[in-house]
Amino acid sequence: MGYERYGSPAPAVPGWRGRLALYWKLVRGDRPIGWLLLLWPTWWGLWLAAGGVPPLWILFVFSAGVWLTRSAGCVINDYADRWLDPQVERTRDRPLASGAVRGREALALFAVLMLVAFALVLTLNRLTVYLSVAGVLLAASYPYLKRYTYLPQVYLGLAFGWGIPMGFAAVQGEVPPVAWVLYVANIFWATAYDTWYAMVDRDDDLRAGAKSTAILFGELDLAAQGVLYALVFVALGLVGRQAGLGGIYWGGLGVAALLVGYEFLLARYRDREACFRAFLHNHWVGMAIFAGIALDYALR
Repeated sequence: MGYERYGSPAPAVPGWRGRLALYWKLVRGDRPIGWLLLLWPTWWGLWLAAGGVPPLWILFVFSAGVWLTRSAGCVINDYADRWLDPQVERTRDRPLASGAVRGREALALFAVLMLVAFALVLTLNRLTVYLSVAGVLLAASYPYLKRYTYLPQVYLGLAFGWGIPMGFAAVQGEVPPVAWVLYVANIFWATAYDTWYAMVDRDDDLRAGAKSTAILFGELDLAAQGVLYALVFVALGLVGRQAGLGGIYWGGLGVAALLVGYEFLLARYRDREACFRAFLHNHWVGMAIFAGIALDYALR
C-alpha cells in the first residue's frame, strides 16, 4: 500500500528467503528491545505470584507468548500505521511502508502468531484463557489510537502489562490486589519509556497528524516524564510492601532509579538520537527491578 499511495514503483518480489527476511524485519526479530520491555514486567508478575521461580511450563508459556504477542503487535502496528510510516524518517523503510510486504500478508502473519500464542495459553487454567482474550483485544486495538487520542502510550502500558494479571491467574488461580498495583506500575513505566520513543518522532508526527504524549506534553515533556517515573517507583514501593519484600528488592529499585536518572541526563536536550537511547535504556531498568525481586526470593 505504501508504494501505491506515494507513487513509487512496486518492488520486485524476492525469493522465499527474501520473504522470510522481510517477515523477520516486520516482526522486529532484528530488534529485541520490544520483546525485553514486555518480558521484564511479565517476569516480575510471575516471580511475585510464585514467591520465587514459577513452574517451568508456565514460565515457558509466558516467555514464548511474550515473543509471539510482541511480534504480532509489531505486525498489526505497521498495518495500522501504513498511512503514517512512509512520512516518518525512522519508519519509511519498514516492509509495509515501502510496499515490500502487502497488507493481506501482514494480517495473515498476525493471525498465525496470535493463534500459536493462544494455543499455548490453552494449556493453562480457565481464568488465564479468559484473560488472554482481553489481551488480544488490547494488542489488536492499540495501534489505532494515535489517530484519535494523545494517549496511545498509556494504552500501550495497558497492553504490554497484561501478562501481569495473566501470570498471577496462571500461578495462583486468581488475580490479587498486588497484581493490579504492579499492573498500574507497568502502565506508568510503559507510558514513560514510550514517551521517550514518541519524542524521537514528534516533529514527523505533527506534520502527519498523528498524536502522542510527547505532543501532548509539549515543552513540559521532561517534567511530565519526571512525574511518570516517580509514580512508577511509588507503585513499585507499594508492591514491595504488600508482597513483604526485603532489602534486596529495595536495592534493586534504587539501582533502577539511578538508571532512570541517567536517562534524563541523556535526553536533557531532547535530541532525537539521545531520546532513542533513553528509550532503549529502559531494558536495564526492567532488568534491575526483576533482579531485585528474583534475588530477594532466592536469598531468603
